Amino acid sequence: MKKQEYILEKQKSFEVKHIFECGQCFRWNQQKDGSYIGVVKQGVIQVKQQGEEIRFCGICSEDLKSIVTRYFDLNNDYEHIKQSLSQIDDFMKTSTNFGKGIRILQQDLWECIISFIISANNNIPRIKKIIERISKEYGAKLEFEGKEYYLFPTPKELAKATQEDLRRCGLGFRDKRVFHTTKMILEKEVNLQQIERLDSTEQMRQELLKLEGVGPKVADCILLFALKRFDVFPMDVWVRRVMNELYLHQENEEKVKPKIVNQLASEKFQGMAGLAQQYLFYWKRETS
Repeated sequence: MKKQEYILEKQKSFEVKHIFECGQCFRWNQQKDGSYIGVVKQGVIQVKQQGEEIRFCGICSEDLKSIVTRYFDLNNDYEHIKQSLSQIDDFMKTSTNFGKGIRILQQDLWECIISFIISANNNIPRIKKIIERISKEYGAKLEFEGKEYYLFPTPKELAKATQEDLRRCGLGFRDKRVFHTTKMILEKEVNLQQIERLDSTEQMRQELLKLEGVGPKVADCILLFALKRFDVFPMDVWVRRVMNELYLHQENEEKVKPKIVNQLASEKFQGMAGLAQQYLFYWKRETS
């Protein structure tokens, strides 16, 4: 693969820290110079920001500009999105200003499925380590700037791992889930290409829920971070706490039902619920 470069100038609504530290991805790591290096699809990309100029450099199997445009959702007007959300209430105005550089990444569907199965009852540093171990053990090796990186394994590559192999990679109780989901996808019991062609968010969700280890929250993360379904509202403990603190005001936050939160998010944020979730989550997590 050949090294490529691409410079994006005068790009608003793009802050590397906001994008990579808001909990939506696990394969990006900050470097000493403030840039981030990540393994994306079939390549390795470094992103360095200087003001409103963003410099991309990497080795990829496709055209770097095309990959960056799709992956970072560059054809979507996030200035307009933030303006629309900020008019809903003061909380959204504050959160969109705080996380003004967030963009929803369009990640690979297969990798996103396995990554968020791994994320269940887990923390981000540990999730990242597990994914790196899996990639190093079963993915293809690339070299970039004198360092070794490993692509996320394909279903065929990951199917070489037994359940015990996966447990040795640190998956714990998730080993069974990843093992069986890999088999289901490889054998087309759940067809990822067909899911991507579906028009309905609910149809997509129902297909994803067939996979072992994919419950409602994981399904919504996959829908948002791989399939660009902005109408979903992934809910974890943090998001439930935020929604209760800002809008529901129940005495016992742990008793707030997901159905109530989802109904509120759907009514208040409508087709932008997933975007609202990311701004609110990042704002409250970073300022708590």
